[in-house]
Amino acid sequence: MKRLLAAVLLASALSACSDGPAPSQPSSRAASDLTRVDRAALREGGTLRWAVDQVPAALDVYAADATADTALLAHAVLPSLYRLDEHARPVADPDFLAGAEAADRTVTYRLNPKARWSDGTPLSAADFTAQWRALCAVQPGYGAIESVAQGADPQQVKVVFRQAYPQWQELFSPLYPAAGAPGLLTGLSAGPLAVKSLDSKAGRASLVRNPHWWGDAPKVDGIDFLTTPDRLDALEHGQLDVAALEGTVDHPPLAKSADALDSSVQTLKRAEALPGITLHRAAAPAFTQLTLNGARGPLADAAVRRAVAAAVDRGKLAAAALTPLGLPAAPLGNHLLMADQDGYRDNSAALAGTARELHLDLSLVYPDDSATARRTAEALTAQLAGRGVTVKAQAVPAAGFVHDHLAVGDWDLALFSWPATAFPAVDERPLYAKPRPEADGKPVAGLNYAGSGTDEIDQLFDRAAAEADPARRTALLQQADSRLWELGHSVPLFQRPDLVAVRTGVEGAGAYGFGWPRYQDLGFER
Repeated sequence: MKRLLAAVLLASALSACSDGPAPSQPSSRAASDLTRVDRAALREGGTLRWAVDQVPAALDVYAADATADTALLAHAVLPSLYRLDEHARPVADPDFLAGAEAADRTVTYRLNPKARWSDGTPLSAADFTAQWRALCAVQPGYGAIESVAQGADPQQVKVVFRQAYPQWQELFSPLYPAAGAPGLLTGLSAGPLAVKSLDSKAGRASLVRNPHWWGDAPKVDGIDFLTTPDRLDALEHGQLDVAALEGTVDHPPLAKSADALDSSVQTLKRAEALPGITLHRAAAPAFTQLTLNGARGPLADAAVRRAVAAAVDRGKLAAAALTPLGLPAAPLGNHLLMADQDGYRDNSAALAGTARELHLDLSLVYPDDSATARRTAEALTAQLAGRGVTVKAQAVPAAGFVHDHLAVGDWDLALFSWPATAFPAVDERPLYAKPRPEADGKPVAGLNYAGSGTDEIDQLFDRAAAEADPARRTALLQQADSRLWELGHSVPLFQRPDLVAVRTGVEGAGAYGFGWPRYQDLGFER
């Protein structure tokens, strides 16, 4: 759930959908794309310069205003018991975790005895306890815990859940010190790097080698994370070594004009032509989708929603939006799993046979700062016109997109993006949960902006969340996804691209997909 709460709605990228089922393996894009890592070939020293949207004021990934930049820095200085690989599979990090075992309601962690905070205090059950107590009221995973205690020795921690909780690998990554859990900046670290300075107003966070680190020594002296609005100029003038450019390409200078697509293409070409820079491409852990408002007007009828969804040609929209950017036009066929995740299956065939004659006038809202969203809205409008649906598209200010429009429900169709997750049974349930009435009888949609849902879908999510067997859990998620298609809730369109510029000679950096950097392996070629 922390990904959904921490992330602002992703408002760049575009869309894609088709009359029939798309291929079951829709993407030729890599799950990650990094410069090779050969520690022996890296020189010692140097400071890596890394662009971020905004240097965070604190490193609390659970805060409501936390961003991807918060997590990027937190993973450098704090322990994560489990890392995600590029396919969103949790993998134990031996620097922190010697082993873990789940039996019924109890998970027993065996901590690496070398793992300790920078003040010399070993990682212990006290850290787990403090984090559980700080988050149990606001994070479902922590709220599922009944108790935390030391096991047979100080390196063993026993976490008992109220009932079996198969998503336990999502928790305690990162892990905060008991002296400052979470959100308090105590200066303590237990990662390969430590915070030297963190200045959100000045736009600079300086991380340096942690002298108490017990694992493979970092190759760089440190990393400077820099708030950088104009990344292309900074790269061109040799001021950056690593910079994500998806936002730069999607929000070009003319993003709010009719020349948005051409401006976006020219921005990408400029990035590709920068001397001494390689542009890495991979599938991002996020997807763009079209939400159908089932709480008002003609789309309150599920049959009409299904017919509109079936009229959208995902493949053609993806080609219109992504091909000019040199990216694969790959439609997505699942609400809950991305194409590069284990168990992915295209379930759009659930819409088969739902086509019907339509005579509708619908409104469409999308954020005004996204060139690709603009292009998608234009292509979708033209496409649906041929199916008897007149769409009035409106670009609305991105800053108020959620509060002033999605949450208000003054629209029929909405084009925007959600972050993807490795644990969809828990994390994505709020997006599709059936709205429940409050005391006044009015339904509360929460994050389910479509306003449609069923008890069956909720139950499938709950069963998947409680299922310990991965194959059976995936089967339940597939059932839930098929029901979402049949409900006409929304149309998943395509997985967003991850574009990262890396300076020649920098190793271990690039487009990480679901994963994140192994900071001790970042460095410069000899």
